[in-house]
Formats: sequence, C-alpha cells, structure tokens
Amino acid sequence: MSGAVESDKVVILDRDGTLVLDRGYMNDPALLEFKPGAADALSWWHEHGYRMVVITNQSGVGRGYFSAERAEEMNLRLHAMVEALGFRLERIYYCPHRPDAGCNCRKPALGLLTQAAAELGFNPRRSVVIGDKQSDIEFGRCAEAKTILIADDSSTLTMRAQPDLVTANLLDAARAVTTLGW
Repeated sequence: MSGAVESDKVVILDRDGTLVLDRGYMNDPALLEFKPGAADALSWWHEHGYRMVVITNQSGVGRGYFSAERAEEMNLRLHAMVEALGFRLERIYYCPHRPDAGCNCRKPALGLLTQAAAELGFNPRRSVVIGDKQSDIEFGRCAEAKTILIADDSSTLTMRAQPDLVTANLLDAARAVTTLGW
C-alpha cells in the first residue's frame, strides 16, 4: 500500500461521549477514561493503517470553567493514554470558545478540520467523522466526509443532518469503517 493511500485513511474523532466518557465540563486529566470499546477501536484502526485525529469543542475554556492550560493538560493525558496502548493520535485540536462566540473553529464549522488537513496532509472528503452529537454529524456533512453517530437509541430520527451510519459504540464503528472500505 502506498503512503499516499494511507495518508487519506483518516478518522476524525470527537472526544467527550465518543472516545472518552462524557463527564460534563471535565477538567481533571485523572478522570479521563476511555468509553467501553474505545481502546479496542483505536487499536483496530491502527492495525488497519488509519490515522486518528481528535477534534473537539471545549467551551469550558470560554465559559471560564477551566483554563486553556488545563485543556492542554487534558490533551497530554489523552495522548499518553493512547501511547500506552502502543500507538498514537496524529493530533488533538480543540475549540475553546463559547457556542455564541461566532468563531470558525467550533464544530460544525470547518476551521479545525481545514487546519488539520493542511498540517497533516489529508483530504477531508476522504475522512470519516465520528461523534455522538448533532454538531459532529453536521461537521462531517459540511466537510463532505462519511459520518458515524455513536448512539444507542433512535436519536437520529430528529436530527437535521443524518449520519451515514449509526453504531452503539466506537468498536462497532471501527469495524464498519474497515468493512465498508471508508
């Protein structure tokens, strides 16, 4: 397999509620914990030659719940958790702004994805965006990427932007991505 093909095998992951347990405006790195199946999903993608990038909204910074330095500590902890599994995340990007800030980096806006694609050298249209919220699916749709919603209910029935696929957990999403050849 050529490096060019591998470079376009990119999975864009949301953090809270997708990769790690969502504990609200979490600001303690010690509380970061993979969701069930998430570590296995990361391993699956790694074994199948996918690059993994995290793009997350962290409005707790803009709301004053925690500092940008604390957000960076959270990112360092997540990197360490993944490295302890034997591989790595390409990078973690986050929007620190409040939802009403009007920035171009808060999902579903494409600012962070555009930055990631430029820095890491991949085509966003050939990536897979995975998250647990409407904004994640809208984000993926705006990028013309494949989208997967992590949900264990029928929440997609009321969503404005419909995902390409719904799975109960990240491991099911990982298996689907490789089975479908995304």
